[in-house]
This record gives sequence, C-alpha cells and structure tokens, in this order.
Amino acid sequence: MKGEPIVLSQLAQQVLEPDFAWEPFRPGVDIHRLYGNAVAGPSAALLHYAPGAAVPYHLHEGYEHIIILHGTQVDARGVHPRGTLVVNPPGSGHDVYSPDGCVALVIWERPVVFS
Repeated sequence: MKGEPIVLSQLAQQVLEPDFAWEPFRPGVDIHRLYGNAVAGPSAALLHYAPGAAVPYHLHEGYEHIIILHGTQVDARGVHPRGTLVVNPPGSGHDVYSPDGCVALVIWERPVVFS
C-alpha cells in the first residue's frame, strides 16, 4: 500500500481476502502495518484478533485511534462492535480482547508501552 491512498471501505474488504498479508503480533493476534513502526513516531496498522485473543495491558504515550472494521472488541470501557471509533488519550492504558474475533484499524501517534 506504500504511496497509495488508504480508503477505509476498500481496506475493510481487502482484509477478508484469503491472501491478505498478516504477520504474528501477539498470541492469536496478527498485524498488517500500513505505515510507521513500533519504535518511533506515528504509525497505523490493522490488527486481526482470533476469537478469544487479547493484547495485554499497555500505556499510551500519544493518542491511539481504533476503528472496529469487523467483529467486536472489548476493553474496560465497554464492548465495541463494528463501526465503533475509540480514542484513547495520552496517559491512558488498557488491555483489549475480542470474544468473537475482530479486525481493527489502529492509528498510534506514538508507540505504546507494554508493561
């Protein structure tokens, strides 16, 4: 996707294709980076959660924007179905899981810090 516009409606369809390029991120959670990295600066990625998979507690040093494209994601603030936008401000932290599996677009202002 380098150099091309990222269109949310197209992206939501592409992730359903069997040859979409996912890489391991956490147990049961795969990642597809759109830009940036986990070391410095802003970045964006798609996260694909298998049913019951989780991302452990982490802190946000910058804003984190999450858009649920498919399925449901759960954190301490509630249950977030498809179409939900969650904005986590700097200084906040949470763990996240998906009871039925999901795909989320995540945009980080700065990398997160895992405990």
